[in-house]
Amino acid sequence: MGNVLKNEKGLTSIELLAVIVILAVVAAIAVPAISNTIDNSRYKALKADTLHVIHGAQFYFMEHQTADQWQIVYVKDLVSEGYLDSAGKILEADKEGQNANVQFIDGNYYFNAHAIYYNNGKYINFDNATIEHIADDNRKGNQGYGGICIGRDCVDSP
Repeated sequence: MGNVLKNEKGLTSIELLAVIVILAVVAAIAVPAISNTIDNSRYKALKADTLHVIHGAQFYFMEHQTADQWQIVYVKDLVSEGYLDSAGKILEADKEGQNANVQFIDGNYYFNAHAIYYNNGKYINFDNATIEHIADDNRKGNQGYGGICIGRDCVDSP
């Protein structure tokens, strides 16, 4: 007769397959949830960068007062003149003929920048966005693909 092994320890292939299936199910649930959290965080960070830029522009306009009812400052100038340490991803919106800026018109600050990407294929357009527009925007960054528009000149802006 052959040798009989007693107290065998280890996993059978069926048990190993069951563990792999369980891990796959957990991963299928966790990965999209983490991805949504990342998208929402990047969206909120970009909105926070925008508020930071508007506040920097407020200091700029206080120090460069004119009688004009309409003034403009470009974000790259706020950085180069020391009103901002960094503009975050805002300067990525600068393209030929299209520069991120803050306008001061009749006592209101309006931020403009187009196609600032915060994640794969997702971006924000700011069209004459005020601090109130940005603060009132309660959308999530993980909703849909393409662009979200914030500002008074947007159809779907709050």
